[in-house]
Amino acid sequence: MDKIAHLIIGAGPAGLAMAGRMRKADVPFEIVEQSQNVGNAWHNHYDRLHLHTVKQWSHLPHLPFPESYPLYVPRQSLTEYFADYAKHFNIQPHFGQKISSIRKQEDGSWLVNSEAGKSFLAEKVIIATGVNRVPNIPNWKGQENFKGEITHSVRYKNPSPYQDKRVLVVGMGNTGAEVALDLSEKGVETYISVRNPISVVPRDLNGRPVQVTSKQLAKLPLGLGDWLGTQIRKLYFGNLSKYGLESSKMHPAVQLRETGKTPIVDIGTIQAIREGKIKVMKDIDQFTETGVQFKDGSQQELDAVILATGYKAKVEAFLERGEELLDKYGCPKQPIAEGYHEGLFFLGFDNYKLGGILGTINTDSQTILAHLQSVN
Repeated sequence: MDKIAHLIIGAGPAGLAMAGRMRKADVPFEIVEQSQNVGNAWHNHYDRLHLHTVKQWSHLPHLPFPESYPLYVPRQSLTEYFADYAKHFNIQPHFGQKISSIRKQEDGSWLVNSEAGKSFLAEKVIIATGVNRVPNIPNWKGQENFKGEITHSVRYKNPSPYQDKRVLVVGMGNTGAEVALDLSEKGVETYISVRNPISVVPRDLNGRPVQVTSKQLAKLPLGLGDWLGTQIRKLYFGNLSKYGLESSKMHPAVQLRETGKTPIVDIGTIQAIREGKIKVMKDIDQFTETGVQFKDGSQQELDAVILATGYKAKVEAFLERGEELLDKYGCPKQPIAEGYHEGLFFLGFDNYKLGGILGTINTDSQTILAHLQSVN
């Protein structure tokens, strides 16, 4: 088996960004992808999805979005951009190669095996499989007896299958908030189960993207920006407790930096809750045959439950001694591995910075490329 210098695993936005940078710098690589598309996850997301981050900070390296794209890029346009990006930089993935194992060899190189039976021996491996690789599907008492439908949000497309049904969305992160809004706007009887206090920011304020404002506030000294942001949110949203929503005491920027949990970027869900179009419910206690019982003792009959309960990176499922690299949230701690895992790089796992994952991919891919060039 011939040894290659660099192997990129995953042709989503992270893998494409790395490949684009390496092609531009004339650094050789091969890239593998488990699906048959670049940016495959974005082909399968729900129909109405747009980026919540502004386009000038969300494109991949060396190729801005077309000027015709709106400020918040829609899903379909993003998939077209990813395909154009691959063509522009002559990125030709080995498709249909889902990685089953990555193991260190005696000479320090890495043997990468796919479920399709193909193997690669690489000196350096950039793992770009992302934080949203495996849907997180919780289990509740009585769930197996529920006569309705339970599905993860990864399979949700639009409200059409849910007309004339009673639907509970579980989880109020960005996906849960937007799926609930999507359903309610089409007249679906919509409920949302909220377990923890929420941290929510408007996407825009007085016609200006809050992302832009947040970056400016972050430059202010001694937490002043966090305090100002809190006052703005209080004025904008008011007291949400009357609608069953408890506000987190942690500032959204602090929450992002310390936990990697993105605040809810509101595009209308809060107003729909105020208007009673989305009914807020407590955390689930157990399922019944016809619905759900919540931890406050209330019950609701339902026809369908959509689990907006997030994802897990699960790199330890295929990476030898991968658990040694993870933080307490199950993601690789840093983009450049050390010690036993020297020669491995992780891109698309850092959820702890302002600017969204696409912005972080841009900067982290530059860091990785600089390291690769320095050791070659």
